[in-house]
Amino acid sequence: MPTLSLDLRERILTSYDRKEGTRLDIAARYRVSLGMVKKLLQQRRRTGDVRARHYRCGRKPMILPGHEQQLEALLGRKPDLTLRELRQATALKCSLPAIHYALQRMGLTYKKRHSMPASRTGRTWPGRGANGSATKPLHDHSGIKTRSLPCIASPYAVQRVPTPGKEKFMELFRPAKSAR
Repeated sequence: MPTLSLDLRERILTSYDRKEGTRLDIAARYRVSLGMVKKLLQQRRRTGDVRARHYRCGRKPMILPGHEQQLEALLGRKPDLTLRELRQATALKCSLPAIHYALQRMGLTYKKRHSMPASRTGRTWPGRGANGSATKPLHDHSGIKTRSLPCIASPYAVQRVPTPGKEKFMELFRPAKSAR
């Protein structure tokens, strides 16, 4: 059932306050249930407010803002704490994924980061290879003739194969054929 608008809630209560009928008559006039009229009267008497209270529904979080500050302080002092150690240090009674998601919401990660960017990969062979099976033409499944390039310290050779439907090429690793 959809939530009643604030305007309708106020009109129901105004009609009741003006004694325009019994609770049952007012419910019939505004096409709501008798229970809804009772609920609105009770909510106004208890809280003084008749707005919808959706924000109070659902499961309550176990990790509160105070816990998040505590987690951040702990990780500031010792950044390599595991999730289990964090749970133990904060005395939280929640699952490890709950702590993970809280850290994620806070923008903190527990992956190690390198202090420098990764170096650019370059050629691993000195140039054209010697004669042998590693430089002989190979045929792939599409019938396109390609050449395998030799690798010095690896049993694998890099082969360039056209990607279906694209102009670009991608590198695939395929074991080098041994010379017989």
